[in-house]
Amino acid sequence: MLSRFFTFLIINILLLINGTYSQSGAETYVWPTDKLVLQNLKKWQGYKFGVLIHFGLYSKLGTVESWGLCPEDWVTRDGYDNYCKYADDYRNTRFNFNPEKFNPVKWAKAIAGAGAKYLIFTTKHHDGFCMFDSRFTDFKVSDRSCPFYYNTGSNIAKEVFEAGRGEGLAIGAYFSKPDWTTPFFWWPNYPPKDRNPNYDITKYPERWKRYVGYTQSQLAELTSYYGKIDILWLDGCWVRPLSTINKQVEEFCKYPYDLDIDMKTVAANARSKQPGMLIVDRWVQGPYEDYLTPEQKTPDKALEVPWESCISLGNAWGWVPNDHYKTGKEVIQLLVKIVAKGGNLLLGIGPDGSGEFDSVVYQRLSEVGQWLHVNGEAIYETSPVAPYQEGKIAYTAKNENVIYAFYLPDKEENQLPDQLLIKTTLKGNLQVSVIPEAKPLSYTPVSGGIRVQLPPGLRKKRNGDPALVIKISNK
Repeated sequence: MLSRFFTFLIINILLLINGTYSQSGAETYVWPTDKLVLQNLKKWQGYKFGVLIHFGLYSKLGTVESWGLCPEDWVTRDGYDNYCKYADDYRNTRFNFNPEKFNPVKWAKAIAGAGAKYLIFTTKHHDGFCMFDSRFTDFKVSDRSCPFYYNTGSNIAKEVFEAGRGEGLAIGAYFSKPDWTTPFFWWPNYPPKDRNPNYDITKYPERWKRYVGYTQSQLAELTSYYGKIDILWLDGCWVRPLSTINKQVEEFCKYPYDLDIDMKTVAANARSKQPGMLIVDRWVQGPYEDYLTPEQKTPDKALEVPWESCISLGNAWGWVPNDHYKTGKEVIQLLVKIVAKGGNLLLGIGPDGSGEFDSVVYQRLSEVGQWLHVNGEAIYETSPVAPYQEGKIAYTAKNENVIYAFYLPDKEENQLPDQLLIKTTLKGNLQVSVIPEAKPLSYTPVSGGIRVQLPPGLRKKRNGDPALVIKISNK
């Protein structure tokens, strides 16, 4: 179990070295032209906090999602020295995949209770195993060969989406463009060589055409029969037109021909059923990347385009044994720092093979929710404001008359300072208070801002807060 966890860590370190976690550049961002998409994009930017759930065969195995199937020489497979044996065992996990504790309503309540505003669920990862009832494959959780077929909630994605909407969450469908099980991507006639198709698509164009049709058909299912889908979140950026490859991704986009799934048609078909739906063709700069998605990192500075940092709660995206989870304080401060730079936090979590989350996950969600219940006005529907973050203080703005200053204590800090220097251009007779206290704080105007006094009683009462929020208004 422990070595399996370290295998995951090694894979993620190598991904970082290889640049897989690099972020799309704001300078190449293309703003949507569809008015309804722009309207929904602005609404999404106000959400600030979402949750991404990874759930699949890898959850049963307690290993990194899908990547053990990738025959690249940086991938390690705990306990195996034979790739074919590993691949068979991985895929055959479907024959005993039976998450009997799956409770999507419980999930949705915990996520909504955390203060998240949207939920993205993995309908299919790179391994090709569908967590929805696709008509185009039997490699799915709802197939008769899978014991969960006999559960009334066997169409897991549908159940998750409905439960999420029931709690008022916006819904996103994660979908992998590459599929490492379908014969149209990895043809069984040849062994796979890397993450790309294992055949020359210029010699066998009809096979690739069938893959494009297969992908478009599954996306059509998700956007036609699963209720309102607010976000189509497409992963696997190496499946893309050759002309779009840039220096950011060239080191892992090695296939020499166009891996084009015709995103123009995908987008048009999807939005004909889901008007105004956001589409995130991750790291493929152009008209189908409605917002940027840096992974396991945040930008160095505030961005003027829509973006979201997707960051896992633990070291893994899905469930692995003995994972190390961030503290509630770490998640809250991460959220604040991201929002201060104009982005959203997409927090990654995953249940185990039984369909249940670790108790620590529920605890962390609850801790974040308790803080947001009190301080949410300083997070939701805010905009970034200079100086964004300096030292331990981060900033957001509600409008031209209100700013919020977040004091972010260090990990071991056990006493709040008696005064804070807050940068602001607000002038006049300012109203200054700590959320949710109504009692005003004393302050002194200084060059570039104000110096706020924190009285001893307040400091004692609020010691231990993951982030102290001061509201400054000149209304």
